[in-house]
Amino acid sequence: MEWDLKSIGALSKATNVKVTTIRYYESIGLLAEPERTESGRRVYGGETFERLRFIRHARDLGFEIDAIRELIELQSSEEQDCSHVDGIARRHLTGVRNRIEQLRSLESELERMLDQCRGGKIEQCAIMESLADHEHCISDQHEKLDMLLQSK
Repeated sequence: MEWDLKSIGALSKATNVKVTTIRYYESIGLLAEPERTESGRRVYGGETFERLRFIRHARDLGFEIDAIRELIELQSSEEQDCSHVDGIARRHLTGVRNRIEQLRSLESELERMLDQCRGGKIEQCAIMESLADHEHCISDQHEKLDMLLQSK
């Protein structure tokens, strides 16, 4: 795609990344500081456009910022063996598989809670009882999932 110097708004629209997110990526060094016009307006070229598309796609695939930073650094070593990239992707896949396993456990627990519900009054509700006391659960996997989700 041909990309001339554009404003941050045009970059945002073209990549479907919010302006505040673009500025955040600049502040943490994932994107270089943009060129500026004489009036101080930020302008972005094709390299930034391509980098932001890369970041956006990696984020859509669930890669964390630190992994993306590593991948970007590796892009400057095009002749280097890609085993390091493979390692980053494999670690990410392992994490995804672990979260899927934890989500399946969570699904089973919620299904069990719903199966135990027989209607009636709140004071006798099996779901409320399970939510009030973890001892009623058959697994602790959802606790681990909660910790994972909170750390993101």
